Amino acid sequence: MSQNNDALDEDGGGFDVDDWARLTPFAGAVATLDDVQAGKAVFALGDTEEARVIDMELPQPVIWWEEDGEQAAVIVQAEAHVGPHGELMEVLGLILPDGGGAVALLDDVDLVDDTDPTWRDLVARAVDMDGEG
Repeated sequence: MSQNNDALDEDGGGFDVDDWARLTPFAGAVATLDDVQAGKAVFALGDTEEARVIDMELPQPVIWWEEDGEQAAVIVQAEAHVGPHGELMEVLGLILPDGGGAVALLDDVDLVDDTDPTWRDLVARAVDMDGEG
């Protein structure tokens, strides 16, 4: 898997609760390595079959449940792939409030809207922590 941590965040500054919708999604096609290298997509998967785009409205705010707890993010890429053992993987390209990119499975996120108080609080805390650096 290839990943670009600056993909789709044109100004490199991440997002806050008011400007997340400006993030440019990668939709309508399965991403290639060239798309990732060009900064158009967050990830490209190899060694999978039956790759297809997941039909969902993008960008989409989410709460991502990762090892360190919950984190606010915005989905900008969504693809389904069949892995080498026949398992269906629904893979998401995420942009984080600090502008970084991440890859997650659909099962590891909760879809929310931008009025969700938990999402708004997570974004605000991430933006505040980023500003302290």
